[in-house]
Amino acid sequence: MAQPSPSYTVALRLQVPRSQASVAQLVDTAASTGAIVTGVDVDDPSGEKVVIDLTMDLRDSNHRLEVIDLLKNLPGVEVETVGDSTFLAHIGGKIEIAARTPIRNRRDLSRVYTPGVARVCKAIYDTPSKARKLTIKRNTVAVVTDGTAVLGLGDIGPEAAMPVMEGKAVLFKQFGGVDAWPVALDTKDPDEIVSIVKAIAPAYGGINLEDIAAPKCFDIEARLREELDIPVFHDDQHGTAIVTLAALINALKVVGKNIEDVRIVLSGVGAAGSAIAKLLMAHGARDIVGYGRDGALNGDNTEGMNEHRRWLAEHTNPRHVTGSLKEGLKGADVFIGVSSGNLLEPEDLAVMNEGAIVFAMANPTPEVDPIAATKYAAVVATGRSDYPNQINNVLAFPGLFRGLLDTGITDISTELLRAAATGIASVVSERELSPVYIIPGAFDTRVADAVADAVRDIA
Repeated sequence: MAQPSPSYTVALRLQVPRSQASVAQLVDTAASTGAIVTGVDVDDPSGEKVVIDLTMDLRDSNHRLEVIDLLKNLPGVEVETVGDSTFLAHIGGKIEIAARTPIRNRRDLSRVYTPGVARVCKAIYDTPSKARKLTIKRNTVAVVTDGTAVLGLGDIGPEAAMPVMEGKAVLFKQFGGVDAWPVALDTKDPDEIVSIVKAIAPAYGGINLEDIAAPKCFDIEARLREELDIPVFHDDQHGTAIVTLAALINALKVVGKNIEDVRIVLSGVGAAGSAIAKLLMAHGARDIVGYGRDGALNGDNTEGMNEHRRWLAEHTNPRHVTGSLKEGLKGADVFIGVSSGNLLEPEDLAVMNEGAIVFAMANPTPEVDPIAATKYAAVVATGRSDYPNQINNVLAFPGLFRGLLDTGITDISTELLRAAATGIASVVSERELSPVYIIPGAFDTRVADAVADAVRDIA
C-alpha cells in the first residue's frame, strides 16, 4: 500500500464542539486510517463551536473520502470545506515572468524599449552571435513536450502535461539559476516537432526535451542536435542515466565491487533504459541484460525490433541469457528498474549475489517494495522522496544546463554525461558514504555547482 505523502496534502475546515476531547478525537480518527496529521489550527474560537483547520498527508482520493466520511460521523462535527494543497499550488500556474531591468521613468523606457532598443537589434543583426550576450538566449531553456510519455501517466496530451513542464521550469530556476519556459506542442508528428523547435530556437540557449514517447524521442533528439547550434538534451534519457550512474558509482564502493565485474539486470528498455545501458557501458560495465515485456533482449532474436532496441539487443547480454526477469536475477549483482510497479516480490531478490544493489526507480510504485527489499539487498534506491537514496533527475539537469549555458558547449557527448555523473557522485564524501546515503539529496546546494564545474572542465 502506498504511504501518505506531501503530494496529497488535504486541508479540512471543520466546525467542532468546544472541547479538547472533540479536537483530540479528530486527530485520533484521521490517524486511525493511516493519515499523517501535520497541522491542527484554531481559526475561530469565539462561537458555540470551534472552527478547526485540520491538515494531513494522505495516500490518494479514496483515502480522502474515507477520512471525510469518518469525521462527518463524529458527534457535533461539520465539514465546511475540503482543500487540496497540491491543486491550490497550481492555480494560475507555477511560474511567471519578472523584469530584470526596471522601468521607472522615460529615460529607462527609452533604453529598454524604443528608441534605444533599435541600436541593440542592429548590433545583433550585424553580429548574430551577440544574441547570446544581449538577449535572454544567454540563460533561457525551452522545455519542449508533446505530452506522449508523461511519467506514470503516459499519453495525456500537451495541456495535461503542462503542470509537469512548469514544475521542470521551477526546478531549473531553483537549483541552477536557469530561466526555463514550457513549450507544449499540439502535434505528435516527429517532423513537425523538429520543425517547430528549429523555428523557435533563436530565442533559447538550449532545448530540454521532456516526456516524448520512444522511439521517436531518439530520432527527434538526434535530428535537433544535428541541425541546431544550441545544446539539445532529452532528460528522460540522459538525466536519468546520469543520476543512475552517479548512484551506482557510490553503491559499488559500499559493496566493494567494480563496475567491470558485476552482472547488471535492467528492467525497462525504453528511453531511460536504453540511455542507462549505454552510459553504464561507456563507464566500463560489461554484462548488462535488458528486459522488456517479452523477456530478455538477445542479439540472437531481433526480429520486429526498432533500430534502437535492436542496437541494445546486439550490444548487451554477452552471455545470451534468455527467459523472464525473475529468472535473470539469479547470480546478478545489480538490479536497475525503470519500468513499472510491483513486478517483483522481495523474495525474488534472494537469488542475487551477496552485496546486491537494487535500484527500483518506477514512480510512484517501485518495481519491488523498497523496505522489504533491504532484507535481500545491501543497497536499495528508488525514485521516491520518502525512502533513502532518491535517484532524482533534479540532481542533473539544472547544473548541466548551467554549465552548458556558461561555456557555450553545444555537443553533449558521452564523456560530458560521465563527467556530470562523476560530479554528482563526488559530492558524497568517503566519510558520508553508507548504504542509506549513496546519492546527495535534491536540496544539497553542492550538487548543481559540482555538475556545472564538471561541464566547465570538459569545455
